Formats: sequence, C-alpha cells, structure tokens
Amino acid sequence: MTMAGAATRVCVGVVAPQTGRLAPLGEPLSFAVRTLARRLTRLHNSGRTYDVRIAVRDSRSHPEGARLAVHELADDEGANIVLTMAGTQVLPAAADTCEQLGVPCVSTTFPWQAYGCARGGDPLRSFRWTYHFAWGLDDIATVFADMWEQLGPRHTVGCLWNDGLQGRLLRHERFGFTPVAAARGHTLVDPGGYPEPATGFDSHLARLRDHGADILTSAATAADLALFLRQARTTGPVPRLITCSRWLTYPPTHTTRSPDVHRELAGASVATMVYWSPEHPYRSSLDGTGCAELARAYREETGQLWLQPLGLAHALFEVAHHALATALDPTDRAAVAQALAKTRTDTVVGPLDWTQGPTPNIALVPLAGGQWRQGPDGPRLTLVSNTRAPAVPLTGDVVAAR
Repeated sequence: MTMAGAATRVCVGVVAPQTGRLAPLGEPLSFAVRTLARRLTRLHNSGRTYDVRIAVRDSRSHPEGARLAVHELADDEGANIVLTMAGTQVLPAAADTCEQLGVPCVSTTFPWQAYGCARGGDPLRSFRWTYHFAWGLDDIATVFADMWEQLGPRHTVGCLWNDGLQGRLLRHERFGFTPVAAARGHTLVDPGGYPEPATGFDSHLARLRDHGADILTSAATAADLALFLRQARTTGPVPRLITCSRWLTYPPTHTTRSPDVHRELAGASVATMVYWSPEHPYRSSLDGTGCAELARAYREETGQLWLQPLGLAHALFEVAHHALATALDPTDRAAVAQALAKTRTDTVVGPLDWTQGPTPNIALVPLAGGQWRQGPDGPRLTLVSNTRAPAVPLTGDVVAAR
C-alpha cells in the first residue's frame, strides 16, 4: 500500500505525428509536450504526490504506426492515460487500440460524428476507455450558414465534398451538414463525391453553373481547392464566398509548400470554422496561460505563426491532469477512465463537460467563424461570426472574394 505523501509515478503517453504527411499539423502537439513536460512534473491527488512522466511515440502519420505507438506506450511505458490528435484514419486507430488494451485515451481535432463512424459506423456509439472533445458537423453547418447570411438571407450553395468518410458524413441525413444548412433555407447543390487528390472539376462546375450557385462550401485540401478555383476562373462560376472546413482551418501556407496553391488562394478570402485563436478569452487550468500568451510562446519557440490545434494540444494535457488528479487512484487505468467520464473542467479552449455531450464519450467545443485575409506575415484569420461562441470577440465582417 502507498503511504500518504509517498511519491509514485504516473505516465502520460502521447501518440504524435512527428514524421510523415501529418507532421506539420502535429507540431502544436509536440510543442505542448516540450512546454508542459517542464511544468507537469508533479501531481497531487487526495493528499498523495505522484511524479509525472510524459512518454511520446511517433505515429508516423499512419494507422499502423499509431497502433504500434499505443502498444509501446501501454506495454513498455506503462502509460496510465494516452493523448492523441490529428488524422482521420490515424486517430481512430490509436483510440481503437487503447479501447482494446484497456488504456484511457483522450483525443481531439475532428467532428464527433466522424470519431464515432470511423470506429464502427455509429456516431452515437459509446466506449469504455476512450474520450474525445471536438465539435459536430451540425455545428460547422450552423457557423457556415451564419457567415453565408452576412451576404444575404438565402443562397444556392455548391458542395465540394470528397467520396471518402468526410464527404459521406457531410451528406448524412441525420448527423450531417446537409440537413442543418437546408433547414436554414439554403439550397445545396451536391454534384457528387470526388477522389483525393482531385484531377479536375469540370463536371462540378457545370452543375454549379446550371443551378446558379453563388457560394461554395467544401472540406477540400488546399491543393484541391486551388485547382477548383483555377478552373472556376476560366469557366465560371467564381463563388462570392467559399467556406471550407478540415484543411483550411490551417493557413494554406502551412499545409502545402506549393507557391501555386498559395497564389491561387491568396485572394479567395476563404472562410472557415474557428475552434481556438489568440483572441479566445480562456486560460489554462494548468498554469494560467492565456490564449494570446500561448500563441506568442509558440511563435517565439518555433518561428511559426499559431495554428488552431495549438489550443487543443494544450487542452489535452489539462484534461489528462484533471482526470489523474480526481481519479480514485491515478495509477489504476479503470479509475482514470471513470474520472474522464465525469470530467467537467475549464481549459484554454473553454469549458469541457463530458457529462453533457451528445454521447458519454464526447465533450463539445463551441465554434466561431473566421475568414482568411492576406497580411504582412501571410494569411491571418479574422473572426467574423460568434453566434455559437459569444465569448469570442469579433475582429471583422465577412467580405466577398475579390
């Protein structure tokens, strides 16, 4: 039996895309590890003190790499909890492996419906060991409709959605984007899914011309969206406004090195969802760091502009700390999982509450809306809609593309 006050170790495992195609998007998580490993060295739980060790494994941006990483963290490192983010195939692989091994897991970065569907086909499926915080496809639709309506009450909106899981879910009659946007009075024109990477959008553009679509909504990569715009500027129609989730939540200069893509998107003023920014009013429950401070520290250490996943990465550790500090026994994985199911805590992305989510494994993150504008340091995100996140201050209005 552990005596009160005696030091016992707990291990926080991290599955991060340190190499491979997701590595640029995984840098915020690597930054959080580097920053918080220096601060999160001790844990206090019911009068006892525990030494905290953070162990990291590279997913290599691949599902099999993620599964191997979890096995190593669980078996070799004895991780009491595993944290992960990024990758619509990689993240579910890590979470499923945690579920199989009986290791508590907290993840973030893509819609909760995709999290459930990618792990068995049912968005409302519940799990014993694995927990996620994010937003829903319905939330994205609401924020995008808010931004469309700044240009007028009702629009014909073209849909540029792929033929993979993301596209299928956006079209879902119950859980998707389509029913929410249509209920707002907008007409959606969906020419059908396309394979990624795309080779051309002639048939899509023809359908949008036929229906008079003046707005485009998408979940495309920066490269595919740039290809669409290149063709649209030749044949029409050129959208008055583009709303794009997924890859365009990041500045296009970060997701691709292609200068042609950067030039094509520079004047498009793409609007997107915003789940975290330096303007958000929240502070870390771990160290009191504010959002602007966190963004500034990231810039000073990495030389890079902030990315939205920076707030989520920091919040992962806040949730892990809360669960370990409130569990009946932080060295017991089942007790940690039980603590996660009851977690209600403030974080740098706002309050997270697993007792009120759409499923017992989900906590919702409110969304704002933003629009990319060209600045002296490259694309910058102007906050233009806060209906769903009224605590987030606006910094501009929606403008039509040039």
